[in-house]
Amino acid sequence: MSEYDKQREQLPTSSQEQPHFGSQEAPTIFLADADGTTLEKSGAYGGPNTPGQLDKPRGAWAEAWRELRRSPRFYISAVLLLLLIVMAVFPGWFTDQDPRFCPIARTDLKPSGDHWFGTNTQGCDIYSRTIYGARASIIVGVVTTAVIVVVGGLVGALSGYFGGWIDSILARVTDIFFGIPLLLAALVFMSSFQDRTVWTVVAALGIFGWMQTARIMRGSVITVKSSDYVVAARALGAGTGRILMRHVLPNAVAPVIVVATISLGTFISAEATLSFLGIGLPLTEVSWGADISTATNVLRDAPYQLFFPSLFLSVTVLSFILLGDAVRDALDPKLR
Repeated sequence: MSEYDKQREQLPTSSQEQPHFGSQEAPTIFLADADGTTLEKSGAYGGPNTPGQLDKPRGAWAEAWRELRRSPRFYISAVLLLLLIVMAVFPGWFTDQDPRFCPIARTDLKPSGDHWFGTNTQGCDIYSRTIYGARASIIVGVVTTAVIVVVGGLVGALSGYFGGWIDSILARVTDIFFGIPLLLAALVFMSSFQDRTVWTVVAALGIFGWMQTARIMRGSVITVKSSDYVVAARALGAGTGRILMRHVLPNAVAPVIVVATISLGTFISAEATLSFLGIGLPLTEVSWGADISTATNVLRDAPYQLFFPSLFLSVTVLSFILLGDAVRDALDPKLR
């Protein structure tokens, strides 16, 4: 056998024995897809186990969720709100007394073992009314927030995406509604109804409370629609509806979520204010605002009647504000 044949037999014959160029640790390569999602690829020629395969992408929402889980404010507000929601949905788990059972014989009783929060001037148990009063406040806050997100988001998205005369008309309509104070407009609206319900309050606050959401959505859409991935989708022939629903709205909705979370507490306060003024929910409905209004008449002699419903109202509003702050910090990269 010649020397050439001997050297040829010593060459590697399987793919596992092939030499790897750059066998040292390869650099990490970061790529980005069309909507800004970061992709990480380990090694110039793939990872050790899955050659050429990209790691699992981590998008903006995943990053926001990771930041949110690190926030103590998120856990504090989430626990409080979860307790309040359970209390509103299942009030019978917390008390077995009827909030509308108000015998005169137990008028203005102080807090005791039988009545933890005492009784009011009508003889109603304040603890049971405080528990059942959470339902009206939570319903008003959640449903009204959903209304302003849908209405304001739609107006802002159309105005920001199309621009031109559509933007001019919708902007002028928004400015007109902005000039009307929320509580004053709600008072006038509610006074035109004799039979007022929770849904009447939702309608009053929703009709006159969507403008801020519309403006924020408009500005966010204007920023997003000029992004490279939106321009690329338009160049590839994607329709307006597909671009809006798939590319623009998912990337423009983050500021709206922050505002909606904080606005939820604001609408709960507005409902309590309307009930306090006697123009909100009727007296037959159990409401924190109505109980606070009744308690002001005996504030000097029985301050506990004002303290407990006011405490629950304040904790609810504060919890939503804390949650909104935590969501804002998680969604805004500048605040991380």
